Amino acid sequence: MARRRLLTEEQWARLLAVPTDERELIRHYTLGRDDLDTIGTKRTARNRLGYAVLLCYLRHPGRVPDPDEIPSLALLAFVARQVGAEPGDYADYRRRGQTRREQIVDIMERTGHRSFDRAAFGELASWLLSIAQVNRDPMALAAALVDELRRRRILLPSAAVLELILHQARGRAERLIHRVLVDALGPDGGVRVEALLEPWADTGLAMLAWLRLAPQSPAPRNLIAVVNRLEALRGLAVDRSVQSQVPEAAFERLAAEGVRMTVQHLRDLSQTRRQALLAATAVRTEAVLTDAALGMFDKLMVSLLRRAESRTAEKTLKSVKETQGQLRTLVAACRAMIEAREGGRDPFEALDKSIGWYKFVVSVADAETLARPDTTDPRAELLGRYATIRAFAPTLLGAFQFKGGPAVTSLLRALEALQAMHASGKRSLPAKPPTGFIRRSWRRFVMPGGVIDRKAYEICALSELRDRLRAGDVWVEGSRQFRDFESCLVPRPTFDALREENALPVAVETDGTAYLPARRQALLGRLAEVAGLAAAGTLEDVDLSTGELKISPIRDRTPEVADALGRSAYEALPRVKITDLLLEVDRWIGFSACFTHQRSGRPPDDRAALLTAILADGINLGLTRMAEACRGVSMRQLAWVHDWHVREETYATALARIIDAHRALPLAGVWGDGNTSSSDGQFYRAGGRGEAVGDVNARHGNEPGVAFYTHVSDQYGPFHTKVIAATASEAPHVLDGLLYHQTGLSIEEHYTDTGGVSDHVFGLCHLLGFRFAPRIRDLKDRRLYLFPGDEAPPTLQPLIGGAVDVDHLAVHWEELLRLATSIRVGTVTASALLRRLAAYPRQNGLALALRELGRIERTMFTLDWLRDPALRRRANAGLNKGEARNALARAIFFNRLGEMRDRNFENQAYRASGLNLLVSAIILWNTRYLQAALEDLGQGGIDVQPELARHVAPLGWEHIGLTGDYVWGADPMPTEGLRPLRRPMSLLAA
Repeated sequence: MARRRLLTEEQWARLLAVPTDERELIRHYTLGRDDLDTIGTKRTARNRLGYAVLLCYLRHPGRVPDPDEIPSLALLAFVARQVGAEPGDYADYRRRGQTRREQIVDIMERTGHRSFDRAAFGELASWLLSIAQVNRDPMALAAALVDELRRRRILLPSAAVLELILHQARGRAERLIHRVLVDALGPDGGVRVEALLEPWADTGLAMLAWLRLAPQSPAPRNLIAVVNRLEALRGLAVDRSVQSQVPEAAFERLAAEGVRMTVQHLRDLSQTRRQALLAATAVRTEAVLTDAALGMFDKLMVSLLRRAESRTAEKTLKSVKETQGQLRTLVAACRAMIEAREGGRDPFEALDKSIGWYKFVVSVADAETLARPDTTDPRAELLGRYATIRAFAPTLLGAFQFKGGPAVTSLLRALEALQAMHASGKRSLPAKPPTGFIRRSWRRFVMPGGVIDRKAYEICALSELRDRLRAGDVWVEGSRQFRDFESCLVPRPTFDALREENALPVAVETDGTAYLPARRQALLGRLAEVAGLAAAGTLEDVDLSTGELKISPIRDRTPEVADALGRSAYEALPRVKITDLLLEVDRWIGFSACFTHQRSGRPPDDRAALLTAILADGINLGLTRMAEACRGVSMRQLAWVHDWHVREETYATALARIIDAHRALPLAGVWGDGNTSSSDGQFYRAGGRGEAVGDVNARHGNEPGVAFYTHVSDQYGPFHTKVIAATASEAPHVLDGLLYHQTGLSIEEHYTDTGGVSDHVFGLCHLLGFRFAPRIRDLKDRRLYLFPGDEAPPTLQPLIGGAVDVDHLAVHWEELLRLATSIRVGTVTASALLRRLAAYPRQNGLALALRELGRIERTMFTLDWLRDPALRRRANAGLNKGEARNALARAIFFNRLGEMRDRNFENQAYRASGLNLLVSAIILWNTRYLQAALEDLGQGGIDVQPELARHVAPLGWEHIGLTGDYVWGADPMPTEGLRPLRRPMSLLAA
């Protein structure tokens, strides 16, 4: 059976093509002095030109031109100028076959080129083997292979032979990895992992299928169910260290492949491949279940605490009326006693006559009860929920071995004591349990009267465990989310080597002793400048005269003529169905080719099925209902293409292609330079099955949901998106979009609203070279910080909150650089590290140092914000673009009432990515047609100056058919160019 092609004919043609671009011609075909001396020995111009062209072809692309092949005029002209010939001389040279053959032999002898043969085939297949272990992308392997052939000066064979080398190298690399993994399992390891596929007698369900059915919603019984699966998987004794036996990228690829395969599919594989995939799947599944259990524990503790807070608040409100009644009684009693004392009468007699002694005593007792501090402390209410915690605590503590540094030794010993207590079935703690971890706020509950309350002790320990897991003080081996903080950072030797080479990827002076004094002088200069402007009354829209900061809100008014221009332009846009829009955008830039197969790396064969699956994600319809609404595509086809072609990395690659195509359009340059951006979260309610895993954020009501956090450039391109919990702070995720997008954008300045602000973000953005410029709602309440010993001018003195701890910052300067380096090189994501630093207790040195640096940068930003109205306008305009993009996203994500009904985080991420891809495709389509419409309007005498056109956003959707049956290619696609524009009604009326 013929092998399946890895690269299409078009891809091979691009890879092996002779360059025509001027810069590429200069790069590859500029002849050196030795070349010209050799060429100069040829007597005629045609022979000199022919010899030079042969020499150029051998060097790049690395082959001999066919006898009938005519080089491009650009190449002939470029080479002819260098050898003193005319491009037309090549036609005469082609007729002299004998001369051509002799010159080919001569050039190959001079340059050391040799023909491709069987020996070269074996050498190159072996050479490519090591690369293919790490990277299986056919295009990347083909490019590497062709470059190596050129380097070795071996003539390029045909594309079919190159394909054969790729197939052999990929196959050998895969078999090698499979064999290494299986050998690492041990003598009987293969038999153990095969148990994952064996059906159980009572249910007929295979263990692997049962593992994949782990519950998602946080509940005690679900936590126990996840741990049970984890214990069953551990029973197979698959050592996690097997993943270190092969390259990390290779292991991750195998694990991802195994996760996507069905049990039946895995059973049909060859034994070695099957066992290797099962080993990788087992290790990956163990990490996933570990994170799921610990994450569920985190959510359970948060949920219990919130319910306790809510119940405490209800009790407090309920007691207000009772308190008021007791207070009235006590006020009457006190008033009677005061008046009796002042009138010379017996106060106690007056008290007895006014309200009665008994009523007074009862009122005092009731007031004492209401005044007890534990009536307003949610911890007291949390103690009443011990039964819920007791339902999962023994299972949790018995399933994991928690580790940590010296700072959490007391907590770890307490957890061990609790685990031993539960394992033995006892109901009492050891005689002297560890108490060093108990915080002051917990002590009156845990040790009332100096005696330890067992239930309170256990709840306190689990609450502290949850906090320390978040911070990274406590970690679990095998977890990817709750791992050792040190393992998140770039190794110390690597960091030291980078520093010695002056190659740290940071944007600040690496010598703290030089950086801090320079920053101090910059801050003093900025203070003096702002104070001078304030004294002169020239701070635009800023008032400091009363000692309180007042900034007038920005009024961004769009000129009426710009509104009219926008309406006319959109009236000219052709009406289009969303399916035809996607097909047209794909015809322009081929983004569907980015959705390569998980295993083969090939683009999809069925483009309609792929676009349908993307559309199902983006409009929130789901694959099942999309199969019903789309003719010609079955549910089976959609499921297969979604499983094997749709991944987060393929979505990111396709999005990058769309964004890069969009930013290259002239109209996009009118909206911005592409070097500023904004980010904001958009809340989506959870419904159906997804309601159980959603979080409740009081800002959005009492219904659970999730948030899509999206970064938008100043050209309206949404270049990054991710799913975050509705209750999560947006601040840790600000840097993710700036660092990990795959587009060609180079962001320098970034805007958020108040939700994205923290001192840690200010500090880290500065270290990484981004100017962070948030629009802070309560800016007047954010205190500024100076260096020790410095004083602010009187005008700014009311804004000062204190001094930066420079000594602490200097001590931890090197660790801050290591932190920034780790984030920049991708050892860990910025959001993961920022979440951990935010969760650290106050005494953590690194977290405090980053906060101190952030205070300096926040002070600098605030002074810039006051003195620079253009900065305020840019930030406001950037955030407005993000909000306008959210309106378009809301209109597209309309199915299922716009609710997120997926319980799995991966599926939620696909929904967010699919939605963002659709938004980006619509923006690209709108931009191209708006550009044509504006040009047409300009030819009709309408003013379309850039100052007006920048107000016309590419976010309209009234002309796009988003509903109905989804049919691909029903309407004729323009063979070239764009669809015909409509005639705007406003012009027709005129």
